[in-house]
Amino acid sequence: MKGERWAWIGGGIVAGALAALVLQPLVPAPTEAQGPATLRQAAVRGAFSASEQSTIRIFEAAAPSVVQVVQVAQSLAGIEAVGSGSGFVWDSSGHIVTNAHVVGDANIVLVRLVSGETLRANVVGRAPNYDIAVIRLDGARTLPPPAAIGASTTLQVGQATFAIGNPFGLDHTLTTGVISALERRLPTSSGREIANVIQTDAAINPGNSGGPLLDSAGRVIGVNSAIFSPSGAYAGIGFAIPIDTVNRVATELIRSGRVPTPGIGIIAADESVSARLGLEGIIIYGVQPGSAAARSGLRGTDVRRGVLGDVITQVNGQPVRRLADFTNALETAGIGQTVALSVLRNNRPTELRVRVEDVGD
Repeated sequence: MKGERWAWIGGGIVAGALAALVLQPLVPAPTEAQGPATLRQAAVRGAFSASEQSTIRIFEAAAPSVVQVVQVAQSLAGIEAVGSGSGFVWDSSGHIVTNAHVVGDANIVLVRLVSGETLRANVVGRAPNYDIAVIRLDGARTLPPPAAIGASTTLQVGQATFAIGNPFGLDHTLTTGVISALERRLPTSSGREIANVIQTDAAINPGNSGGPLLDSAGRVIGVNSAIFSPSGAYAGIGFAIPIDTVNRVATELIRSGRVPTPGIGIIAADESVSARLGLEGIIIYGVQPGSAAARSGLRGTDVRRGVLGDVITQVNGQPVRRLADFTNALETAGIGQTVALSVLRNNRPTELRVRVEDVGD
């Protein structure tokens, strides 16, 4: 910043020394010899390049499926918009996938289609643990086509990405980039983390949330959810929830309005406590009565007696260093399955088996 400032000041000094020159017209006034001004003809250009043609096709095919989602609040003054984001048509029944944080706590939102038509939509369900929500259009005369869905298991760092959304309310904006990294973790407002998140340098700004991240075949490979930016604006690092996760979560929301949450019924202590004590694992602060953890004999921390609870160090032989490692292991195992836990109890290793249950609300 200092170098730029001095370069600017230097330019000002030069401009002051040449003030007389600058104040003189750089182009002389037209004379009769020059003739009247005429419009210039546009130069003929050749065909679009192959990459341009591909990008144009991707946008033309995907854009009709992308919508603007507006969260509204009702008051005595009427309906007021309190936030907006993006979404895309999921199926022919009018379901729209977006972010849970775009919908917020609203029961009804407004959806603006590419045609300009604005419709009400009912919230089918939200999954804060995955920052995914499903809404359904109400009274659409003609439904936009569902977006084509890809897969996220075969993605490669370096492949092209295309984001379509409504940054700052500017509808149907296309930005391009590449997959910058894979297997990132994204914290959610619920305190859990989303695994296998896609990192991209395609420009993502406020209003892009909930919109699709596409591959070069025009398929949705992720849902744009967040950016890393100290300033709050685009800084080249955006994150998208992988489509395999979205597919599973959206299907559950449409089916039952909620997504089961795998767990065993424990309350974990803050990870900073483990770090201060030099322990690698998650400390059990509390065990919920009647839970799978209670039935298996897991022990929580006794604050009154100053006794540390069990420390979970492994799940099915895989190390657990953070709470996200633990929750991801339970999701991988699945509800109804039994997992093997390695725990430290009074600094002695202990093996336990616990059944994974649905601990969601």
